[in-house]
Amino acid sequence: MQFQVPQFIDTEDKIIGPLTLKQFVYITIGAGLSFFLFFFFNLWLWAFSIVLINTATISLAFIKINGIPLPKIVSAAIGYFWKPKFYLWKKTAAPGQKIEKTKEPAQIKEGANPLNDIWQKLLTSKTPIPAREKTTQPAIFDQFRSHQEKYEVFRKITGEKEMARRVDYK
Repeated sequence: MQFQVPQFIDTEDKIIGPLTLKQFVYITIGAGLSFFLFFFFNLWLWAFSIVLINTATISLAFIKINGIPLPKIVSAAIGYFWKPKFYLWKKTAAPGQKIEKTKEPAQIKEGANPLNDIWQKLLTSKTPIPAREKTTQPAIFDQFRSHQEKYEVFRKITGEKEMARRVDYK
């Protein structure tokens, strides 16, 4: 049994002449607003406002940027500027539970980058950095290991534990 698959599902239907319903609504709102402003403004002010209003409505109706219609881009921009962007998680204690304060980080010297120091230590150290690398030597590999091989269990970013052979370059 064969079924007909719709081909152009991302294009909107042309309802009113060559315009889609959304395009027609945008243009109608702009034309209606221009008509009502004719009765409230002087001729020169009305002509200036028509140019602005019609430019805005035609651009909302027809302009697409990277295949995204302009009204979606405008609503995303308004949402970006309107909504808060700073999220701070504060741990709240359950009733009867105390929260321990952690030590404040040491002062960083001006011009020094602590990440570069840690990265350099990780690349060049022969001993593990305390509280960062925990060396464990599983008993299952004792029979295959030579005197120089060391194995470590580490955690990936996803939280999985994985075992790998440690190589110290001397």
